[in-house]
Amino acid sequence: IFETGQFTGAISSHTQVDGSDLNSYLDTLWDVMNTDKGQRQNLPAYLDAFPYVNGGLFRHQYAAPKFTRRSRQMALDRGELDWKAINPDIFGSMIQAVITPEHRGGLGMHYTSVPNIMKVIEPLFLNELYEAYENAKGNLKKLNELRLRISKIKIFDPACGSGNFLIIAYKELRKLEMLIIRDIQAMKGHQGSGSLDLGTEYLSMITLSHFYGIELDDFAHEVAILSLWLAEHQMNQAFFAAFGMSRPALPLMETGHIVHGNACRVDWEVVCPKEKDDEIYILGNPPYLGGKSQSKEQKQDMSIVFNTIKNYKELDYIASWFLLASNYISNLNTAKFSFVTTSSLNQGAQVSQLWPLILSKNLEIKFAYHPFSWSNNAKGNAGVSVTIIGIGHNTNGKKSIFKSSHSISVDNINSYLVSARNIIVHQRLNILSELPQMITGNSPYDNNNLRFDSHYKEDIEKKYPNIKHIIKKTVGADELLNDIYKWCFWIPNELLNLAQQIPEINTHIENTRLFRLQGGDVAKSIANRPHQFRYIHTAKKSQIIIPIVSSERREYIPIGFIDSNSVVISSAAAIYDPEPYVFSVISSKIHNCWLRLTSGKLDSRIRYLSALSWNTFPFPTISESQKQELEKHVYRILEEREKHSEKTLA
Repeated sequence: IFETGQFTGAISSHTQVDGSDLNSYLDTLWDVMNTDKGQRQNLPAYLDAFPYVNGGLFRHQYAAPKFTRRSRQMALDRGELDWKAINPDIFGSMIQAVITPEHRGGLGMHYTSVPNIMKVIEPLFLNELYEAYENAKGNLKKLNELRLRISKIKIFDPACGSGNFLIIAYKELRKLEMLIIRDIQAMKGHQGSGSLDLGTEYLSMITLSHFYGIELDDFAHEVAILSLWLAEHQMNQAFFAAFGMSRPALPLMETGHIVHGNACRVDWEVVCPKEKDDEIYILGNPPYLGGKSQSKEQKQDMSIVFNTIKNYKELDYIASWFLLASNYISNLNTAKFSFVTTSSLNQGAQVSQLWPLILSKNLEIKFAYHPFSWSNNAKGNAGVSVTIIGIGHNTNGKKSIFKSSHSISVDNINSYLVSARNIIVHQRLNILSELPQMITGNSPYDNNNLRFDSHYKEDIEKKYPNIKHIIKKTVGADELLNDIYKWCFWIPNELLNLAQQIPEINTHIENTRLFRLQGGDVAKSIANRPHQFRYIHTAKKSQIIIPIVSSERREYIPIGFIDSNSVVISSAAAIYDPEPYVFSVISSKIHNCWLRLTSGKLDSRIRYLSALSWNTFPFPTISESQKQELEKHVYRILEEREKHSEKTLA
């Protein structure tokens, strides 16, 4: 944009070597570049040589920092590097590097690499545009119509960060436009033959005025504006190299459509106005943030977005963008949207809370990626499991499901991102079939005052031999999978006086009471019986224990039988005194398939919630003889485990 060496040459020739006056020089230069040539007065030639930049880039004055000899030399050294080929999207990586991890996590900011951005824009609009280009080849009218269509497309990122999605979308549209112009040239004359003068009408028709964004962080918002200008300049340079002409780089034109604000509270139609038949593509990587990670302000954001909807509080923060985008495109058939999102929007309870709201607007999932690990080369990059979902109006066209390196064409993609009808499984408090009830294990709420390891158990039983009958083994997911032995005081009301007569146990009880009084509503409600867990469910004979969280890499959920002397704690679920065949139902491949589809997830691990995956499981009524047949398989599993008793389930 500047003459080669202009900036560094001016610093080198017109500032002190010790750096003492560099800050005042930069302040003056800043003002010069914000002043039109015709309005400048009494400037030395070396300053007046700098162009008028405009566009608001230098509108606000910021005092330059003080420089030393060393920092002045660093500025000169960096200025000697070749910055022409720097990708503007590198600013996204820069932002991640300079923002503190706490700030980055609080904003839900996840920098998106170019390959991942292409996963969004290609199926959303770019592939279809290239298909239209292939069909238009050799037809001048169609090529001109396509060029005009591309120039009118609006791209809107309502969580634009440093502008990466907008930058890459802009560059890709400019590249396609150059191919179209090249073909038009070839049909009207031969480039370089001297027989053709295209004139200024064949300059790029794609402008930054059709690129829109909303960004909460002011610094990222400013970087997005700057990055778009840089992307425009780079594409103008590429255009000039291809066709020998381009629009001048300076003065900059106002972009004006990157808004600093909260996308949950800003009117999207004010930011990106829409007219009938506008071709608009909404895209981006909005902040994820599960319910427990949301700040008070973010929870208020969701209450504003879902203001007429009761059941939404389990939804991730990004669900707000899905609903707002659905509302935006609902009355515009030529608009679509696609977001990178956490996989949890298509898992567990979130499916029934979000997707009926979207599908009811005559919208459908156009394409989806199977969950994949989100990573990039930026410092401190986000490590989450995500998917990419594209949504548009209902049509009879084929949809695409992308799996790693390939895609499959399907008739419909439902809310679980599988090729099936739009059926949504809702939580049930009562079980659908005739299977027994499964409930979450007992929650201690004790700050480890009622629970202890084997060493403590041995010590206290030596001191007080008569307390063995108020000590029980506790079993949760970790204990089941890894054969870990843990214990607890299990004190019925009728034995409370006996327990309190032992000072050491009484101290544990009192500490539990104090801990609960400092807790939330549930903890406070059980502070009057600190000798017991919140729930005191036990079996009469036996119980099946099911880990609530289990690795997705296991073919089957590892479950077990335990006796009635053990207490199942809340990291696992339990079925008390079941018929043995029930073990085979939980272990069956068909139930595991159902579980993987309907359950929630913790990261990528399976989170077994009985209300979603057990109570809803459509299991038929079976005869006694069928139960006996299933029990044979249960005993075979248990016998096989006995043969390898030296190994843990893990």
